[in-house]
Amino acid sequence: MPSQQVTVAVLGATGAVGEQILKNLENRSFPVKELRPLASARSAGKTVSFRGEEVTVLEATPDAFEGVDIALFSAGGSISEKLAPEAVKRGAVVVDNTNAFRMDPDVPLVVPEVNAHEIKNHHGIIANPNCSTIQMVVALKPLYDRFGFDRVIVSTYQAVSGSGAQAMEELQAQSRAYLSGEEIKTEIMPVGKLDKHYPIAFNAIPQCDVAQENGFTLEEMKMVRETKKIFGDESIGVTATCVRVPVLRGHSESVYVELKRDFDLEEVRTALREAEGVVLEDDIHQQLYPMPLEKAGQDEVFVGRVRRDTVNPRALNLWVVSDNLLKGAATNAVQIAEKLVQQ
Repeated sequence: MPSQQVTVAVLGATGAVGEQILKNLENRSFPVKELRPLASARSAGKTVSFRGEEVTVLEATPDAFEGVDIALFSAGGSISEKLAPEAVKRGAVVVDNTNAFRMDPDVPLVVPEVNAHEIKNHHGIIANPNCSTIQMVVALKPLYDRFGFDRVIVSTYQAVSGSGAQAMEELQAQSRAYLSGEEIKTEIMPVGKLDKHYPIAFNAIPQCDVAQENGFTLEEMKMVRETKKIFGDESIGVTATCVRVPVLRGHSESVYVELKRDFDLEEVRTALREAEGVVLEDDIHQQLYPMPLEKAGQDEVFVGRVRRDTVNPRALNLWVVSDNLLKGAATNAVQIAEKLVQQ
């Protein structure tokens, strides 16, 4: 990292992603001159640990961003809509981890391994894409560069941590209750604000986020729109089915991609092996493939089950796994901040 020291605010510092952002800033030796952890009024006064010290959490108000160079936001879209412009007004560059600004044409939507060049086009706000989008485009980037592609069909198997710490607690509580023969309480899954809730323990729920008029969910449409924007290519056809599964941490994806030219499988594997941020684990005969249980806590995107489609000779099938709280959120945000400091 460069030697330039910066003042960093972390909004949502006491949440699941906020905690990971703090760990990333510390583990990656980010040049923090002053850390300013911010949260709601009810969390103000708590402390967070950073570089061996306890730092007091402040209430997130517009004036809390005075003197801040980079602000990492992860506290919900409505809060970002309210406070991001205030932070920018006070001179901060905001890296926002919500859906508030992702599709704004004036806001770069950035995955550093894919489109870091877009960072320089910011007007004070840079958007962090959706977690499921991030890991897919990192895996697809080397294929897009080398072969091009026309169409992507993705099915996701998403961990409950994507819905927050309470969802993780619900999965654990339901699992204990199920195994003990006790009543299972359902309060969060699939979407907390909806009227109906279903058990996630020992279940798979084909709904992540709220339904849209076209029958897809918001999560699925995020993947469609964000993939096109990140690659800067509206011609890519993307369709998604997003499923919540009883995994605490780490999203998995089955990805089918139709390439524009013929390929050799070893050429594909070489492209993936050499790609920034990608780890290839691909040998079905040795039962080598990535799984979320073993990849939790790691920053990379892991790819396996690489195989030519049995119907379309120009199509590939991939299995993609990544920690949704790290590369899917916190790590990507800190990587963007690193690029800002370098620039």
